[in-house]
Amino acid sequence: MSSKTLANQSASGGDIAKYAVAVLLAVAGLVAFYWFDGQWPVGIRILAVVLGLVAGAAVFMATAKGVQTKDFLSESRFELRKVVWPSRQEATRTMWVVIAVVILISLMLAGMDVIIQAGVKWLLGNG
Repeated sequence: MSSKTLANQSASGGDIAKYAVAVLLAVAGLVAFYWFDGQWPVGIRILAVVLGLVAGAAVFMATAKGVQTKDFLSESRFELRKVVWPSRQEATRTMWVVIAVVILISLMLAGMDVIIQAGVKWLLGNG
């Protein structure tokens, strides 16, 4: 959770215009990719898409929601530093336990499926 209290405010007119520009920039990159098919090399067309997305993201980050997004990502990164990650040995042991449980449950479900299938065949007189 964020340590900051967020005011419930609607987007300003300037922010809405920035959202529209951000979306248009991203769409312009995609349109350029398909519009110049056969005229530009694929690398340049991919670069147009990437530049459109980066420019759109840059415009979005200039809005109030963009600032909130940047703060959220910053706080998330800070919280990730606090996580105690398992050692390689713990992760390997957990992996084998998960694999064993998955195999066991799949065999149990397969057995139940065979029993139900035999019961249905018996009830329908095909068994």
